[in-house]
Order: sequence, then C-alpha cells, then structure tokens
Amino acid sequence: MINIIESNYRNPGDNDKAFLGLFRQYEQDIYKMAYVYVKNKDDALDIVQETAYQSFLKFNTLNDLKLFKTWIIKITINCAIDLLRKKKKVIHLNKEVVEFISNSTDDIPLSLTLQDLLEELNEDEKTVLLLKYFQGYTFSEISEIINTPLSTVKSVLYRALQNLRKKTRRSDMYGQ
Repeated sequence: MINIIESNYRNPGDNDKAFLGLFRQYEQDIYKMAYVYVKNKDDALDIVQETAYQSFLKFNTLNDLKLFKTWIIKITINCAIDLLRKKKKVIHLNKEVVEFISNSTDDIPLSLTLQDLLEELNEDEKTVLLLKYFQGYTFSEISEIINTPLSTVKSVLYRALQNLRKKTRRSDMYGQ
C-alpha cells in the first residue's frame, strides 16, 4: 500500500488521495489510541475528526511516508491531551450553587477591581499571568505556547506579580 501511495504522493494533485488512503489504513488505530485517553466513544470520534483535520493540514510536511503511522499517532495523542485539558477546566455546578451565585452581588466590585488591575499590566505580563493562574499551565508549557525562554517567562510572571502588589498596596494598611 505504501508503494502505491508513494507514487501518488509525488504528484502534487494527488496528495489528497494519498492522505485519504493512508488515513483510512490507520483509522482504527487512531480511534483506539483516542479511546485509550478519553474512555468515551463520542470524545474519541471527535479526536479522530480533529486528528484528520490537523494531519491533513500538515501532510505536506511529512518527508517519509513510512513514518506516517507514528506521525499520525503523535497528532492523535496531542489532540486527546488538548481535549482532556479543555474538559478538565469545565466545572459543573449544582442548581443550589448557581442560584446562590446569581443572587449574590457581593463580589462584583472585587472582580471589577481585578479586571482593572489586569488591564494596567503590559501584554506580556497579562498573558503569562493569565496562562499561569487562570489556565493552570506550567512554566514550561507557557514557554512553549508563547515561544519564549523559560527564564524569561518566570521573570515576566514575577515582575507582573510585583506590579500587582505595588498597585494593590494601600498606605493605610501597611503604614507606608
């Protein structure tokens, strides 16, 4: 099968057919790998679909078709991990909590103040702070996301926290 597809792959107009043939050959493996991660049929099918999309976009970057299976499984794993991260951030509230929150207005001024403080930070500081504390990413993940050295990410975060401390420090509370 690889030899037939390799001949098709050499013709730029046949890349779609080559991709489709290879993808169909490994579709069950992709589904099984996705299912291992999410343990749910619907989510596994979503991952297969996302894997097809992501791999189709990047198919022309694959230099050796013999590595297709390894390459596509790696994409599948990354898609599964992304889905798990997204689902991890979803918090389901019970009805009583939703009613309590909707009836409570005590925290509105605090949230507005926090939003105002975040708006005063520069873009790098705000991005790193939001990724670290609101999205839960590690320093190394943030470094990869924003394509910045790890030490710089740490420096930016600590500078942002220092700026927030200065802005929130009240002279009547601290005697300054």
